[in-house]
Amino acid sequence: MTTEKQLIVAQRADPFVYRHTDGYYYFTGSVPGYQEIEVRRAKTLAGLENGERVTVWHAHERGPMSQLIWAPEIHYMDGAWYIYFAAADDANTRNTEHHHRMFVLRNRNASPMNTDWEEMGQVQTPQDSFSLDATVFRHDQQWYYVWAQLTPATRTSSDIYIARLANPWTLATAPIMLSMPEYDWERSVYAVNEGPAAIVHGDKVFITYSANATDEHYAMGLLWANASSDLLNAYSWHKRQTPVFTSSTVHSLYGPGHNSFTTSPDGQQDILVYHARPYDNAHLQGGFLGNPDRHAYAQSFIWNSDGFPVFGTPGDN
Repeated sequence: MTTEKQLIVAQRADPFVYRHTDGYYYFTGSVPGYQEIEVRRAKTLAGLENGERVTVWHAHERGPMSQLIWAPEIHYMDGAWYIYFAAADDANTRNTEHHHRMFVLRNRNASPMNTDWEEMGQVQTPQDSFSLDATVFRHDQQWYYVWAQLTPATRTSSDIYIARLANPWTLATAPIMLSMPEYDWERSVYAVNEGPAAIVHGDKVFITYSANATDEHYAMGLLWANASSDLLNAYSWHKRQTPVFTSSTVHSLYGPGHNSFTTSPDGQQDILVYHARPYDNAHLQGGFLGNPDRHAYAQSFIWNSDGFPVFGTPGDN
């Protein structure tokens, strides 16, 4: 399978792909209008654009899960399907009371392609503040939860945190901050770290994340820890000072980020799934949220001799 320069789903920001044991790729992402969660599946990444799709959940008419449904992810954990997403109670007001929080849905059917999803409630964190972009990964028989959250003391828009899970909707440990926007490429427009995604390779655990404004300044950064280390010790983690995936003027792919990871059907090829716009901010119409032209792309990547991912540039595989 080749994934070079491949647009897999149009007008879906924050793309997430999960390849299940049934041979299907399951896909979800932010749906324009931000009022629903859609799941698609196909046997190939190329098949997702026109593949089977189901709207599995709608926003409430009012309340904390009624507005700006962002960045859903679908995971299969311990015999059930889960969707993590962020939602707000107001589409316009953004302050300490009216902003995004993180929520979980569960489906205990063999297939998630239906509307049999239970609302498991909000993932509660000790600091009740703007939070979003949750992901999970399993390592050494433990499930970890990684997300972005506003830390009042840092005076940034969001920082990256990790905790271990007691169950898929409850933290078992105190949150540990892994990264905050400190370098110019992370904060030249907006001081943001968000959209974490985890991948374990060799003797390391990697977390990619996205930073800055959601225009051509948006780019991916990289955190890593030794796989044998205590992942809940902030000193175990290291951070690259420069971005690992940035806009490509050659291929007209701007603001790549909010990625996820999957593999080829045979598991031999690692694949980066990300969103990008086909033009820069000078040509943007409708504002960042009102414009739906962030599309989901996929491309394969390699690992260097030190065991680190080499993503290249968008569309240049």
